[in-house]
Amino acid sequence: MIEIKNLTKRFGSHQALDSLSFNVPAGQVMCLLGANGAGKSTTLNLLLNFIEPDSGEMTIDGDSVVISPEKTKQKLVYLPEQVNLYEEFNALENLVYLAKLSGHVTSNAEIEQALTDTGLQKSAWLQPLSSYSKGMRQKVGIAFALLRGAKVLLLDEPTSGLDPSATLEFIRIIEKLAQRGAAILMVTHDLYCAHCLAHQIGIMKQGQLKALLNNNNLSLEALEKEYHQHISDNNELTKTTISDTTSNTTPSSKPATQNA
Repeated sequence: MIEIKNLTKRFGSHQALDSLSFNVPAGQVMCLLGANGAGKSTTLNLLLNFIEPDSGEMTIDGDSVVISPEKTKQKLVYLPEQVNLYEEFNALENLVYLAKLSGHVTSNAEIEQALTDTGLQKSAWLQPLSSYSKGMRQKVGIAFALLRGAKVLLLDEPTSGLDPSATLEFIRIIEKLAQRGAAILMVTHDLYCAHCLAHQIGIMKQGQLKALLNNNNLSLEALEKEYHQHISDNNELTKTTISDTTSNTTPSSKPATQNA
């Protein structure tokens, strides 16, 4: 569903991405981990066609992001760290307006069902979004993804600032979206969330994918060890020397540890 091949991007003398390659199949979640400046957000910006690559290929559901950006944008929903919705509108009004902007025809019943599916309490539906917490705003954004029937969901630091209960609720909502067939790419610093949620976990450093981990039966302790090993300044490993405990193959099942 999301395919990236040999993606390269420079900003002046800075190598933001260096021959990045991975894919996220339908119905699966991939998390990208890495320190600030590793290239995670650049990857999202390229997929969103906010910037253009120097070389390489990106496709979403078979369509090129560079050649057919309008087609790819119709197939995805982007949820930034701070969800920008209309403060003076309530949840229902926001979804009606966003649906019209995107050219999507929907009914009140579909909107209400989408909000119900995200777990947003009905008592909050008619409140202006200026009164919403970050977790509540995210639910409205995810409800829009449900309404659109989005094939791809791009998430940028979605659990930043969430308390543990809200993080757990967020994980369960994203699991449901994956079960419905969406391909989900999430950029995060949250190792716990990545471990609970992802089928694949990529570790990035200096624009390179240093490791691509199959999260099936991977312990949180093992993930933490791999992460710190690969981002350490003293570590000389590259993506061609991934340890035997990792895999570049796409996992076919969800992580055994994610319900822990």
